[in-house]
Amino acid sequence: MKPFERAVALTGGIATGKSTAAAILSMLGFRIIDADTIAHRMLELHTPEIVREFGEGILDKTGAIERKRLGAIVFGDPEARARLEAILHPPIREEIERESLRQERLGKPYLIDIPLFYETGHYPIERVTVVYAPRQTQLERLIKRDGLSQEEALLRLEAQLDIETKRSRADWVINNSGDLRQLQRECERIREEILKAFS
Repeated sequence: MKPFERAVALTGGIATGKSTAAAILSMLGFRIIDADTIAHRMLELHTPEIVREFGEGILDKTGAIERKRLGAIVFGDPEARARLEAILHPPIREEIERESLRQERLGKPYLIDIPLFYETGHYPIERVTVVYAPRQTQLERLIKRDGLSQEEALLRLEAQLDIETKRSRADWVINNSGDLRQLQRECERIREEILKAFS
């Protein structure tokens, strides 16, 4: 048995509403492996290495990594981001593969929520669902959600592959440019399509 055979990558762009879509798809019965949750765990496990690389300025009062400070260093600096990824990506991938094999044994399709699926190219997953919202909507939501300036929000958007490119590469697109009710309907539609593809 190989990992990822019944996996569908769930991805999107920053502030497209991927987490909300994942929560709805989970309620609709999909099992979800959350790469972000695994990444947070690995961030904690590898704190000493990351501090050696980026200095103690990234720590909060409790000695934990403050992700906002670390983010401020790596978002605008591709070289710094590559150094962080070299520490974190191998153990993250290992853990995702382990969880994937557990899901494969159940014989049903499942989702792997990977925010930077296209950017990293680390996972040989053949089917992809993209949660989509137009770039302007992303920008407005990001400024509102994270209290960022327009400049900071644009930096974060530009650190990712453009949402229109992701949309064009996807097998399925969940359109989240409307309200929650529309998102629910989109997720229900996609659920049926994914189940049909694996039946």
